[in-house]
Amino acid sequence: MENFSTWISAMRLRTLPLSVSGIILASCLAQYNQVFSWSICIIAILTTLSLQILSNLANDYGDGVKGTDNDDRIGPQRAIQSGKILPKQLLNAIIINVIIALFLAVLLIFTAFGVENFLLSSLFLVLGIASVVAAIKYTVGSSAFGYKGLGDIFVFIFFGLVSVMGCYVLYAKEISSITVLPAITIGLLSTGVLNLNNMRDRISDQKSNKITLAVKLGPKKVKTYHYVLVVSAIMLSAFFGVLYYSSVFNLIFFIAYIPLIIHLKTVHDNTDLKLLDPELKKLALTTVLLALLMGIGQLL
Repeated sequence: MENFSTWISAMRLRTLPLSVSGIILASCLAQYNQVFSWSICIIAILTTLSLQILSNLANDYGDGVKGTDNDDRIGPQRAIQSGKILPKQLLNAIIINVIIALFLAVLLIFTAFGVENFLLSSLFLVLGIASVVAAIKYTVGSSAFGYKGLGDIFVFIFFGLVSVMGCYVLYAKEISSITVLPAITIGLLSTGVLNLNNMRDRISDQKSNKITLAVKLGPKKVKTYHYVLVVSAIMLSAFFGVLYYSSVFNLIFFIAYIPLIIHLKTVHDNTDLKLLDPELKKLALTTVLLALLMGIGQLL
């Protein structure tokens, strides 16, 4: 039972809701434009969850074998760090998850496009493979982009643009302008979650030569960067609400601004990096809430 708990911990279940926030929003927008499909929705969620779990396992493996996860780290103890899961065992789990993720991606592509849309099928197959590679290369290998301050860019692209705009294309077989601002909004907030994680681990990452953007910017500038991410998301989502306004119910997502503003104040006042850890969950869940309310708002 203890080993099972360790594997569940390695999958980092608390990160999973954030990973599907873009899918939820894209699905609501698809329903708004009457192109929604339950089969596509379910398989898209399963594919995304598989990719997120793959990313989490690979992150544990990469940081574990490099020694980045050590006693200096503030966050929860990781699988390899604890010694309860061996690197070889985790590597085998990563390989299995790659197979599952690719299978689900191919199933999703076939469900969405069939055999009629060869160009779109080929494009999304490339995106699927790129998603798998990105999930692994974040911390694994000598050229891991998470160690070069590039993680923020990849999170913005895959959690924002690909998740929202890409998922919508699965439904509609075309890009829609209605997805642009929501995609950027979710991408910015997802990047904010990563940045918050890197802010918390900045000192230990620097000691381990994991050069995240938080390490590059330093303690003051990284806070400013965080404000820019969250405030920009608020402004762009508000602009979306005004641009596509048809009823006051469309603006129900403004409710999510309250915890976002409280979060910004907490980060501004923070002097103890340990206290940033609870903010990770709050910001991630608020992002999910915003995505859900933005989508539902368009349907009301």
